[in-house]
Amino acid sequence: MSNRQDISFRDFVISDNARLIEVLNHPDVNRYLSSKIPSPYTEADAIWWINEGSKQGFVKAICYQGKFVGCIGVNPGEFEYQRAGELGYWLDNTYWGKGIMPQAIEFITTEVFRTTPIVRIFAAVFEPNMPSKKVLLKSGFHQEAVLKSAIFKDGIFYDNHLFVKLKI
Repeated sequence: MSNRQDISFRDFVISDNARLIEVLNHPDVNRYLSSKIPSPYTEADAIWWINEGSKQGFVKAICYQGKFVGCIGVNPGEFEYQRAGELGYWLDNTYWGKGIMPQAIEFITTEVFRTTPIVRIFAAVFEPNMPSKKVLLKSGFHQEAVLKSAIFKDGIFYDNHLFVKLKI
């Protein structure tokens, strides 16, 4: 397990380019990610993310022992959903099981609740993604709903498990 000193958060920088391409093209990492993230993931995609995409919402690069290993963010809703935000994250598969993601989720939810008017953070999880369900529960989220066949990716329907954490 990692300790808090091993994990840090920062904005994305141009030198993250090669790691973004490497990690986001790994099938274990991108299997349950939104198809908003292109696959295959190209250099042009990485440059767009660093310069534009990562500047939307509240997004941070996750570093472990100084190395860029993942991403976490909350995207605020619009209009009548403006006080809610969707949590998204991914982590280099070689760093899975080290306790990094619970700390990242705690960091991002605390910061978003502290610095924005958002009072509800939710996450959508593909049915088979048990590790993501477990990390959300460990991070103080609770399962709110299961939307049957709500996700369609790569020709397959998945149930969408919705998890939520409310500002207390």
